[in-house]
Amino acid sequence: MNLTNYCWWFQKAVPERICDDIVKYAKSIKDEMAVTGGYGNKKLNAKEVKDLKKKRNSDIVWLNDRWIYKEIQPYVNLANQNAGWNFQWDWSESCQFTKYKKGQYYDWHCDSWDKPYLPQNQNDPTYGKIRKLSVTLSLSDPKEYSGGELEFDFRNMDPDKKRNVYKCTEILPKGSLVVFPSFVWHRVCPVKKGSRYSLVIWNLGWPFK
Repeated sequence: MNLTNYCWWFQKAVPERICDDIVKYAKSIKDEMAVTGGYGNKKLNAKEVKDLKKKRNSDIVWLNDRWIYKEIQPYVNLANQNAGWNFQWDWSESCQFTKYKKGQYYDWHCDSWDKPYLPQNQNDPTYGKIRKLSVTLSLSDPKEYSGGELEFDFRNMDPDKKRNVYKCTEILPKGSLVVFPSFVWHRVCPVKKGSRYSLVIWNLGWPFK
């Protein structure tokens, strides 16, 4: 798919007090080790944990509160329109609050898979759908940490093209967010000092035709 825009950002879109509320709320819930899609929900042995942390090392909390979606979903719609993607989407997955402490990171990956979701139950709203639009909200003041940059690879991993890395500094201000097609490759660089907090939401729709 050819894109004119690989991402679309909004600076200081979400009020700082809302960002602080999300962080406080998420910190009141026990976190868990982040995994990648290939591991599923199974309990990992020591070797699997070691292998996983070569790719991804962070801690997460799952949130699905309506007040959080209300702050962010309008920007997903606006970015979808302004960037010219006009993707059909109709469902947001649980919000992933992510903690990146010193030395933690998430290497190159994309959020979408090659097959739609299978049903988890009779009324599963994700069944048959794919991730289409991802959003990352910055919840930390950039003075509180260093490193942890969000980077995109705009060649989209095409082996015939030279790597085209874009450092998304536009979302450094607290409350800024970026929306991008879920098939675009990206990474979070290692945090060098402090802690970086972010919120990620994947937005689903029927497969592209």
